[in-house]
Amino acid sequence: MKIQVITPAPLGVKNGNSITATRWAGILRELGHRVALDHTYRGKPCDLLIALHARRSFDSIERFHETYPDRPLIVVLTGTDLYRDIHRNRRAQRSLELATRLVALQRMAYKELPKRLHSKTRIIYQSAASYAAKAPIAKNGIFKVCVIGHLRKEKDPCRTAMAVRKLPASSRIHVLHIGRPLDEALKKRVLVEAARNRRYRWVGELPHSKTRRILARSHLMVITSLMEGSANVLSEALASSVPVIASEISGLIGTLGENYPGYFQVGRTEELTKILHKAESDSRFYKTLKQRCASLRNLVAPERELQDWKALLRELG
Repeated sequence: MKIQVITPAPLGVKNGNSITATRWAGILRELGHRVALDHTYRGKPCDLLIALHARRSFDSIERFHETYPDRPLIVVLTGTDLYRDIHRNRRAQRSLELATRLVALQRMAYKELPKRLHSKTRIIYQSAASYAAKAPIAKNGIFKVCVIGHLRKEKDPCRTAMAVRKLPASSRIHVLHIGRPLDEALKKRVLVEAARNRRYRWVGELPHSKTRRILARSHLMVITSLMEGSANVLSEALASSVPVIASEISGLIGTLGENYPGYFQVGRTEELTKILHKAESDSRFYKTLKQRCASLRNLVAPERELQDWKALLRELG
């Protein structure tokens, strides 16, 4: 089958959508298909179009449907789709109707979709290769916390830095923040924060291999997002058996589960401070987080994602 994968993000930019599109292209090629990636559909013949982002890829979705109305069209729902655009944007809503299948990245997505669309919606969890991690190296007793996310408002990127300001003097928590600045105001803010906050360091964007190594050698990862369709970094943490503290939002609950013990309420800095201190100081709580995350490794196994795509393509003939 000849497949085109469309992502509105520039393919050279490392963000969630482009990483997902590139990984899926590899999976589809492994399944024996010919795959091309682009940021827009240009009218070239193909047997199937897979478009990430219902609103931003609408022009490509509509063009493909008009050109090949009888050929299958898969629309992949991002966080801004699910938790904003499909509720108020007509282009995003129209994309849902044109799609042969909808793909979401975690099971809580069903709650955002009209029930009449549930039958054509499939959940495919994002996978991550297991990483042969060494135990966290704790120089001088440091408790290593990593934050991995670009500087954009949807990620609430300063929340962890704000939280660690309020830790007791005895705490050994240090935060390393990895991510490219996508917002100049946020860049200025984290530079000021790093200069004033001895527990916080921002290093900008790093190569993926180095980022994964840092993650695997961390004691904990924090995800403070206000909105997520899912998160590649969450899959990578689970694959590395690194416990996670996460904002209690639907896009993360859909992977971690409703009764996961490591949530804090969105934007609640004091609550994040308390749970970080508990993870550092309460060995039983930390062990519980680690065990719960380890129990989810199979959910993000590459073989599972491959089989899910294989099953979906089989449905479409």
